[in-house]
Amino acid sequence: MGTRPLPAPDPEALLAWYDIHRRRLPWRAEAGRRADPYHVFLSEIMLQQTTVKAVVPYFDAFLRRWPTVAHLADAPLEEVLSAWAGLGYYARARNLHACAKAVVARHGGRFPANEVLLLDLPGIGPYTAAAIAAIAFNLPASPVDGNIERVVTRLHAVEEALPKAKPRIRALAAELVPPRRPGDHAQAMMDLGATICTPKSPACALCPFSAPCRARAEGTMLRYPVKTKKAAKPERAAIAFLAVRADGAVLLRTRPDKGLLAKMTEVPATPWSASEGAIPADPARHAPVKAQWRALPGAVRHVFTHFALELSVWRADLPAGTPAPDGARFVLPRDFDAEALPSLMRKVLAHGGANRPPKRS
Repeated sequence: MGTRPLPAPDPEALLAWYDIHRRRLPWRAEAGRRADPYHVFLSEIMLQQTTVKAVVPYFDAFLRRWPTVAHLADAPLEEVLSAWAGLGYYARARNLHACAKAVVARHGGRFPANEVLLLDLPGIGPYTAAAIAAIAFNLPASPVDGNIERVVTRLHAVEEALPKAKPRIRALAAELVPPRRPGDHAQAMMDLGATICTPKSPACALCPFSAPCRARAEGTMLRYPVKTKKAAKPERAAIAFLAVRADGAVLLRTRPDKGLLAKMTEVPATPWSASEGAIPADPARHAPVKAQWRALPGAVRHVFTHFALELSVWRADLPAGTPAPDGARFVLPRDFDAEALPSLMRKVLAHGGANRPPKRS
């Protein structure tokens, strides 16, 4: 018995659903109005591998501080990294800054209304270029994020596993783009995946694509998208040296200009090496200053994209007037927010009790 035919997906049904159920987001224009390209750009870079809930306060803070792409381009990178701290995947912040500079230098501070030219900007890949083209300029582009991948693979019951299936998913998604309101269509697809076609509990009865959905017809919604099983992440380990003066100031330094967490602020540490043999026999010899170092119980664990890191934390308490060694500085907890401290280093500070003022004697 062959597969029974289903009706073709109707983009107009999706747009009608979107007109009623669209999410209100700070970067999204009201119905009938064109989105600000800078707002779309900023939000799309921030939303990569991050949730809407986490992004909203960062987006609002960036706009207050840098209301236009020209303002962002003029900002020192260190300030941008500091404002980004806690949002993760810090290469995005560097790309954000580099792209702002390129928009000003190449296009007079205006994002080009052209998907090819957008793709030529630093830090903008196929998804972001398509998202800006569609949402900001209403061009017939087809951005495909994780939400849209889920909608499309269920709609067509795509059996090929990700990531190999991406080209076919992009082609299927592009076929859905209507000539009318392509920008709203792109946002409708995103909202559909985020609110109706969810990973574990899809609300198929409420979906405007319920009738043409092959996975719903077969009762296999949770099967899609099919994913290749990920290999276990490699393990790395190191020691973080938490030097705290009597006035509460903590010894910090800036990481190198290139590599993971480039130019971010860190607690001095040994190299992040493979777990086996990562911890030196005499850790105090590798400390940034001579002091009475003691190992704190427990450890700080942090998972990056390609590996997991476990930091043992050693602490030393120093007199208030202790000077910082070359390449480092003492920073008071009240000034931590001005530092580009990634989540990992904030965990280290909290683990060692160095993220609060010292107790008065």
